[in-house]
Amino acid sequence: MECILKYSPTVPQNRGFRCSLHVCLACFITNPANPGISKGRLTRCVRCPVAYHASDYCMAAGSVPLANNSFLCPKHFTPRKGCKNHEHINVSWCFVCSEGGSLLCCESCPAAFHRECLNIDMPQGSWFCNDCRAGKKPHYKDILWVKVGRYRWWPAEVTQPKNVPDNIYRMRHEVGEFPVHFFGSKDYVWTYQARCFPYMEGDASNKEKMGKGADAVYKKALNEAAERFRELQAEKEMRQLQENRKNDKKPPPYKHIKVNRPIGKVQIITADLSEIPRCNCKAEDENPCGIDSECINRMLMYECHPQVCPAADRCQNQSFTKRQYTEVEIFRTLSRGWGLRGVSDIKKGAFVNEYVGEVIDEEECRARIKHAQENNICNFYMLTLDKDRIIDAGPKGNQSRFMNHSCQPNCETQKWTVNGDTRVGLFALEDIPTGVELTFNYNLECLGNGMTECKCGASNCSGFLGVRPKNQPSSDDKVRKLKKKVAVKRKSQLEVTKEREDECFFCGDGGQIVSCKKPGCPKVYHADCLNLSKRPAGRWECPWHQCNVCRREAASYCEMCPNSYCKQHREGMLFISKLDGKLSCSDHDPCGPDPLEPGEIRETSKYDIPSIILLYFNHALFVAFVL
Repeated sequence: MECILKYSPTVPQNRGFRCSLHVCLACFITNPANPGISKGRLTRCVRCPVAYHASDYCMAAGSVPLANNSFLCPKHFTPRKGCKNHEHINVSWCFVCSEGGSLLCCESCPAAFHRECLNIDMPQGSWFCNDCRAGKKPHYKDILWVKVGRYRWWPAEVTQPKNVPDNIYRMRHEVGEFPVHFFGSKDYVWTYQARCFPYMEGDASNKEKMGKGADAVYKKALNEAAERFRELQAEKEMRQLQENRKNDKKPPPYKHIKVNRPIGKVQIITADLSEIPRCNCKAEDENPCGIDSECINRMLMYECHPQVCPAADRCQNQSFTKRQYTEVEIFRTLSRGWGLRGVSDIKKGAFVNEYVGEVIDEEECRARIKHAQENNICNFYMLTLDKDRIIDAGPKGNQSRFMNHSCQPNCETQKWTVNGDTRVGLFALEDIPTGVELTFNYNLECLGNGMTECKCGASNCSGFLGVRPKNQPSSDDKVRKLKKKVAVKRKSQLEVTKEREDECFFCGDGGQIVSCKKPGCPKVYHADCLNLSKRPAGRWECPWHQCNVCRREAASYCEMCPNSYCKQHREGMLFISKLDGKLSCSDHDPCGPDPLEPGEIRETSKYDIPSIILLYFNHALFVAFVL
């Protein structure tokens, strides 16, 4: 069991497991969530539990076909003694920072890293990079950097053995070796994984690591490699588009459930009947406990219990328990994957659906996030229920998991108490016509330096997930009452500039504060105002120096709050205040729909709006928990 679990495609299932022989390794490495990884004809290695789809796109270069459904994979390469082209070689720079120094070298490919760049302890014994541990191999039509003899690293394309000249094909070669064609020449050579590494976009313009003084032949090779790389990328994208169209006929698989399922130590709370609040509605009322009624339970977002409510069977405040959902359907959107829309008109305030899934604790959540990071999974369906519990609708859930984000949504999340436990429901913010996509605001907070593009298409779209929408429309009276406006106490400006201010730039109060380490910046903050669990260590710069839109270095600053913008995004965002002549953002515009007084900040309710978790591992990490 321990041996088979070392192969990444092996996953536990029920009381057993699914071994790697039933999954295409190449497709699994590209996208573990792709339902096609186990479909189609698979060919299997006769010496180890590795399988590929029987196609040139999936089969690892250097594999030796034996029969229709079997082959010998490159893992079984044995170098010949005395053959210089079989000697393993590593690069002399770090694959992360491109600098030299003391390097940790992979024993299967030329990759090398600084231990500090990987943030790991010095390993004992043999060490392999992440790609090699996952089983990643070169494939036919890949562009690689190849090392031969004393020549510099040269760009080359992996070629099918049947497509090379006869004299090249007849050259002696072993299992795991494959022919490559060098750009800028007509030369071929047989090589293997330990003497090549992948060509990346932009490598042609980055000559530092390849050496200086590039001659005409080398420059020609770089240009040809760059052009061929673009051609192959276009082919790959077209092939991926065709595959997506096949998979678009139905949503990705998940298990449909009707109620939340606790996992591990998590418990679903059930209150005693004596603890459930009783409303004052009567069964004789026209719409007892309805949307337009004065039911105290509904106002406080408590669901009535059939054995406690005076209206009994006529009670209209039992939508969660009775699963009285609005009829919806899943459909394929133009640019945002799968979405949700109503099949009939939906009235404002109507209960659309409950957000259900597996209820997990923070420890299990971190374990699932780590597993997703290791397997390049970037689609998440996690939503915070309370400080100790999280709903994960990824593996199990209902139709609500397909509702997309929008900067101007037509639905919202509300946390209700049902039979003593907290549940999350999706409610309509406005009248929604038939066929209109249902959306809600994920309320993300960006914790990384990169940004993920938002494709909601709303008129006030911020352009990126985790960034507040532009000219955000004022909320209805109910939500407005939940908002808390913090008055900032500002002292009159002193003639002598202080080295550090005394009050938090967010709330205006004193106390234990964190100071910005950027030279010349006097701003200080409370750690709580920055949503930090502890004081930042090292050289920390405050959010005033980062653009609100793209998180790049800011060039223009609001003098009344921490809002700031770079040169690209500052146009129309700042103005000279007519009140005191200070440079201000639109939040302090006296002509705006909901202006703030100088020194006030706009704050959203922390306790009544659930937030969803989304991770985009390639560029940024987005995590939002209810605080």
